[in-house]
Amino acid sequence: MHAMVAERGDQLVGIVHFLYHRHTTLAGPICYLQDLYTLEAERGKGVGRALIEAVYARAKADGSQRVYWQTHETNHTAMKLYDAVADKSGFVVYRKQV
Repeated sequence: MHAMVAERGDQLVGIVHFLYHRHTTLAGPICYLQDLYTLEAERGKGVGRALIEAVYARAKADGSQRVYWQTHETNHTAMKLYDAVADKSGFVVYRKQV
C-alpha cells in the first residue's frame, strides 16, 4: 500500500491510498486507487485532482499502464471530478458477503 498527502500550510487537506496488483491481460502491474479523501472545505479547489494526478505520475514511473478506482453511484460530487480526469470503464461491480 502506498499513500500520498496534500497539505496547505501546516494542515493536511487530502490523502490518497493506492496499491499495485497483477492483471490477466496487462504485462505490468495495474494500480488501484483505493481511497481518496479531501477535507470538505477543500473540495472543488483542486486537491483531489492533484492527488489523482500524483498517483498517475507515480504509477507511470513504476511501470503501470493503468490506474482505476470505484465510487458509489450516489457520490455525485466526486464523480464530477472523476469524469474530468478519467474514463468510465462500463463495468458494474458485484459482491457478496460470505
